[in-house]
Amino acid sequence: MNRKKIALLAVGAVAIILFFVFDLGRFLTLEALKANRQALLDYYASHKLTTVAGFMAVYIVQTALSLPGAAILSLAAGAVFGSIMGTVYANIAATIGATLAFLVTRYLLRDAVLARFGAKLEGINRELESRGFNYLLFLRLVPVFPFFLINLAAGLTRLPLRTFFFGTMIGIIPGGFVYVNAGASLATIDSLACIASPRVLGSFALLGLFALVPVLYAKWKNRGVAKEE
Repeated sequence: MNRKKIALLAVGAVAIILFFVFDLGRFLTLEALKANRQALLDYYASHKLTTVAGFMAVYIVQTALSLPGAAILSLAAGAVFGSIMGTVYANIAATIGATLAFLVTRYLLRDAVLARFGAKLEGINRELESRGFNYLLFLRLVPVFPFFLINLAAGLTRLPLRTFFFGTMIGIIPGGFVYVNAGASLATIDSLACIASPRVLGSFALLGLFALVPVLYAKWKNRGVAKEE
């Protein structure tokens, strides 16, 4: 590993350590957001551009470093910017942050992992290269798969950057909107659990299955052609 890679890895590690040493997570709680909402609204009223830029910068760093707090940041987007613009800002920031995590993983870790597990990953790589967009949509829409793990795992494959970027941007819209829209009615929220109800999670799972329909159809069609031959 060359000096540039080591330096990037060190910067990321230091940032993560500082986050926990200074307990910055205390600002990313539902209680903290409720307590500071009016102050954030007042600041936004007189410093719109700065507030948007600051919010997006924090969201990008949080996502890129796989730190906790994404749900609270999405709620904050709705509480400060409203449902529509909050979703737009949160979606762009989360997509950029996820792409950075994807690139860092690919740049720093992919070669070493492939050297050790290349044969085992070959099948997954083939599927992602040919039908990666639908697979990624499925992973983004179904809430069983942790967001940060998808970013890191995808970076270890040959999934094209463009596919990752647009698959992420589109795939996180439904879930992002649910949280941002909930944030617009912050006073009614008692816990994060009440946002992701079984009905909402079931809807996401159904959307994820729809994303897989083209993949399943292609496999069925190819199997039929193989039998005919």
